[in-house]
Amino acid sequence: MSLPHYKTILYATDLSDGMPPVFRHALSLAKTFEAKIIMLHVVAPLGATGRAIVETYLPDMVDQLRSEGMKKVVKNMRTRLQEFYAAELGGDPKWSELVSEILVVSGRPAEEICLHAEKHDVDLILVGINTTSGFAHGLLGSTARKLMSMTKCPVLAVPPPKE
Repeated sequence: MSLPHYKTILYATDLSDGMPPVFRHALSLAKTFEAKIIMLHVVAPLGATGRAIVETYLPDMVDQLRSEGMKKVVKNMRTRLQEFYAAELGGDPKWSELVSEILVVSGRPAEEICLHAEKHDVDLILVGINTTSGFAHGLLGSTARKLMSMTKCPVLAVPPPKE
């Protein structure tokens, strides 16, 4: 029997304030297994009404706006990573080398996470579980549950720290 070894970890983030504890798990596992981390943020697509409004009033700019929006989210993620490294890890550059890619895509979260897990031959998917009430709780909870049934690789769902 061979024990699991993780070479590539897909860290799926919703960019909420509750994600740093989840990212700590990703860093710890990546360091322990000498693995790389691929960060993925999935932006839910515009609904039919929003898409119709944008296409009606800005028909020539839809693709440009989408591209610029994605680039802006990636830049935000890089900034937040640098702030995390500085605040929590003393700015040690060795930690930043563990994140090999930052991806921002549009689509249904569970489906996109599974797609990218397969595409990048991921050994482990790491997600956070948001236990706040309301719509976000149902969405993230349902995403984690869907992942468990959709993917072929293990999923580590990290709950928020108890206060």
